[in-house]
Amino acid sequence: MMTPAMLTGQTDHHLIALDGPHRLQSDAACAFRRLQQAAKLQGFNLQPASSFRDFDRQLAIWNGKFSGERPMFDREGRPLDGGVLTVAERCEAILRWSALPGASRHHWGSDLDIYDPDLLPAGVKLRLEPQEYLSGGYFAALTAWLDQHMEQFDFYRPYAHDRGGVAIEPWHLSFRPLAREAERLLTPDLVLASWKGRTVAGSSWLIPQLPTIFRRYIGNVDKE
Repeated sequence: MMTPAMLTGQTDHHLIALDGPHRLQSDAACAFRRLQQAAKLQGFNLQPASSFRDFDRQLAIWNGKFSGERPMFDREGRPLDGGVLTVAERCEAILRWSALPGASRHHWGSDLDIYDPDLLPAGVKLRLEPQEYLSGGYFAALTAWLDQHMEQFDFYRPYAHDRGGVAIEPWHLSFRPLAREAERLLTPDLVLASWKGRTVAGSSWLIPQLPTIFRRYIGNVDKE
């Protein structure tokens, strides 16, 4: 069973190396390697763009966006001036695109972002934006292949549709057996406990809103 530290990104002892700097739990890593091999037979170079992300990294992303050191976007992906927003507006804008520290699916070792470097045009930087993966995008053919085959390897997209919380992420895959367990075990109290001794920007607004945030942004995902 996954421990609170595993659920909130405060340990990496449960992970194994995948490719390069990327790490996953062993069952997820083995399943992804099988998915990679199947993709390779169809001409795709399926690679991780992001995998495990620890609490401190997620905290830096969150606080950086809140402070304006990192870009912030509106619901349609257009740049926002965070300096003119209230604390609540800033938090909700960030939640559309980035998880709370302690609540990211990337903490679990079950989830990863994928792409095909061979399909990325020369000189173009990967941005992990929907238009890259949907019809007409660089990775549209990979997306279509995954639509047909990823379930055979126990992967699914938790952000396949806009459900009013997190924006769609066609690149984000979850390994079902581990992700389902983590979804069941993660609670607002565990996330709040992971913040002890840390400075989480906007916490004065976030803490009383955690149950609502869980319903809208954390538990509000596609299951298949």
